[in-house]
Amino acid sequence: MTRTEAAPTGAAPPPDRSDSAPVDGVVAGFRSRLRRRHGELLRRRHMRRAALLGLLVVPVTGGIVVAFAVPMFGSGTRNAAYQAAAGPGHGRGMSQVGAFDQATAGATADGILAHYYPGAQLGTTEPTTVRVRLTVYDNETLDVYSDSGLTVAGRRVVAGQAAHLTPTPDGGANVVVTIGCDGDVLWQGSTDDPWAYPADAGPDRPEAEHLKVCDGSSFRGALGVTQDGGHPATVNQLDVEDYLLGVVPAEMEADWADKGGAEALRAQAIAARSYALAEHRYPYAQTCDTTDCQMYPGTDKEDPRTVDAVHATAGQVLLRDGHILRTEYSAAPGGGQPIDIATLEVGPTPAELEAAPAVPEAPAAPAPAVPEQAVRGNSAIDVKYAESGGAAGPLGDPMGPESLLPGKVGTFRLYQGGVIIATPTLGAQIVDYARLLQIAPQVSQSGGENAGAQAAAPGGTHSPGTAATPTPSPAPTGQQARTGPADPAGTPAAATGSPADPPAAGIAAPDHTATAPAAAASRPE
Repeated sequence: MTRTEAAPTGAAPPPDRSDSAPVDGVVAGFRSRLRRRHGELLRRRHMRRAALLGLLVVPVTGGIVVAFAVPMFGSGTRNAAYQAAAGPGHGRGMSQVGAFDQATAGATADGILAHYYPGAQLGTTEPTTVRVRLTVYDNETLDVYSDSGLTVAGRRVVAGQAAHLTPTPDGGANVVVTIGCDGDVLWQGSTDDPWAYPADAGPDRPEAEHLKVCDGSSFRGALGVTQDGGHPATVNQLDVEDYLLGVVPAEMEADWADKGGAEALRAQAIAARSYALAEHRYPYAQTCDTTDCQMYPGTDKEDPRTVDAVHATAGQVLLRDGHILRTEYSAAPGGGQPIDIATLEVGPTPAELEAAPAVPEAPAAPAPAVPEQAVRGNSAIDVKYAESGGAAGPLGDPMGPESLLPGKVGTFRLYQGGVIIATPTLGAQIVDYARLLQIAPQVSQSGGENAGAQAAAPGGTHSPGTAATPTPSPAPTGQQARTGPADPAGTPAAATGSPADPPAAGIAAPDHTATAPAAAASRPE
């Protein structure tokens, strides 16, 4: 943890080509990527678990890993495992161990921060969001599901299904929807909007609404993909207060609250909030998820004691001359020393932060006319439905989503008064349900199992305004949903330069970073 490395640079411009990767290639490749990712994540988690237990892990020949116990040290009330995992850090700004010592001696969070950042003013911000590059998923397809369902490419992906997003050079994404994380393909297409949205993207939502990556990790807010130097990158956009729910327990031990250190946790929350909002690492994200920035394992380490610290300090940041201070901090078991805040970078003013945006609503009927076509507006079925008079015409209201015909030869959608079928050869045609069963008898056993019930019982189960992918199955299990310990605590460090690359295709940088400082930084691991 004492070694300092350069922070990742900004995203390079995408290749100069307009074609996107074939969707069929995405379908063929995502299962093998899941298997490779699983092995890599198990290796990383083994190393992290060993670090938390105070083990020295030494790889030897033959693929064997040998672990030796190393002595722990520290005061009786401090968490010795935390000190061993975090290391001394760079010593700039707040000492986390020193903050604990001051808190147990009776200091408040404000007093702790005033000691380490003399001259800084305490300010407040309105609700805002932050975008975090999830480097653990670099160069990977985003494979995501939710127990409450999610929205991607303008369509509903229900519980028991997963969406797989691969960024394209034009800023969009190829999308594959499957049963579970690696089951049969239900739908595939492409989209201009490379994000997976939860059922409700508001702050402080229940666990069932969180988005889960197929390795088992869980995240609040939305997950999206972009290209960084031509390679896939995954980004988490969420309310900054939700972000801190994951950061604070990863940076400081939650059980310090039980040892008289609750005010240290509050000081950590304010410092972490300030650091994140002053960051501007990439064209598409302010910060990252590792010790190069601040440790952020998603929801894996959330704890009621650190939740209290975040809520008690909601919106509070440190300022210098009205701008949010990039409040560096480290473990610094020796207690640390106050820092000259003039040597720290600053970000935007609180007034320059962009308000938390509303999540866009899904289009009324976004499914494509054929699976390989992009989701770029109304499908052939939508056009035919409008020509027939829409809900006021003979077809009446939709009774289900636009779904694939067997063999992916086209799509169909059920209505109260009939069915519209669309194929590349015949275009869109209005038929009755009996004709649909003649063309595709499998409909009554597969994607149309619910459809058959809906045809018999008008009203259906889907909201008319939201497309969905048929055939839900039990939520991903087994290999598709694993958990493991989160990363040990880490700390931010000094900046060394600014990203010089123009914005990458895909996810645009938030407007509020326009006045943020150069902040490509380095910090101890």
